[in-house]
Amino acid sequence: MAQPFPEQVSEIEARNLSLTIGGVSILERVSLTVAPGEFVSVVGGSGSGKTTLINAIAGFLPSTGELRRPPKVGVVFQDHIVFPWLTVAGNIAFGLEESDPRKRQEVVDHYLEMIEMAGRGHRYPAELSGGQVQRVGIARALAAGPDLLLMDEPYASLDIYTREKMQNWLLDVWHQARKTVLFVTHDIEEAIYLSDRVLVLANRTLAGEYPVAFARPRQEELKFRAEFVSLRKAILERMRPTAALIAPAVR
Repeated sequence: MAQPFPEQVSEIEARNLSLTIGGVSILERVSLTVAPGEFVSVVGGSGSGKTTLINAIAGFLPSTGELRRPPKVGVVFQDHIVFPWLTVAGNIAFGLEESDPRKRQEVVDHYLEMIEMAGRGHRYPAELSGGQVQRVGIARALAAGPDLLLMDEPYASLDIYTREKMQNWLLDVWHQARKTVLFVTHDIEEAIYLSDRVLVLANRTLAGEYPVAFARPRQEELKFRAEFVSLRKAILERMRPTAALIAPAVR
């Protein structure tokens, strides 16, 4: 099991993080840091172990090495991010530690406003669009007050139009909440657009780090600038060898 550092702060620091599943090495000596309030994305080819890395950092999978993360961590997955038997308000309230009903309602109302669903708290997930469901899942994770938000390809199942809307919405929420975010995606363009840095997972370890120097707030036109396209190309070239070297069953 990965050992914690002595102190706990609102950031991630991993040293030589390694993980084996069924005798197959998935991650080898992964070292990374994420500063408080930073938005960092991890990209990699199919089977590179991106989801495994998120699960290891969240503590869902046993790993070796050293790992520091804050005590309160929120996780947003691609699938099963909301409870279908709870309303929108019920999903947001799930996991809240506040016992005072009035204060709980204040928190729920705040996040209903944030996800642009005020007045729709009584609805169930089956009545919502894919983008709305994703917003509810993120609101639920944020409402619990995490210091760190881990996001595992939350927009992979959305169409490109909804995905771009959700990217801009997430940036707005991040600017408001200023949480530390580690975001996993297979979409290089998405990673660059959202992040302060992009990390490339290849050959079972981190093979590259790319600072994203574009000013915030960001606009869609940024994706067509020559500097953006050049950075995307560099990251793609670094990603290319990964898929054939990792067990295909691992995402």
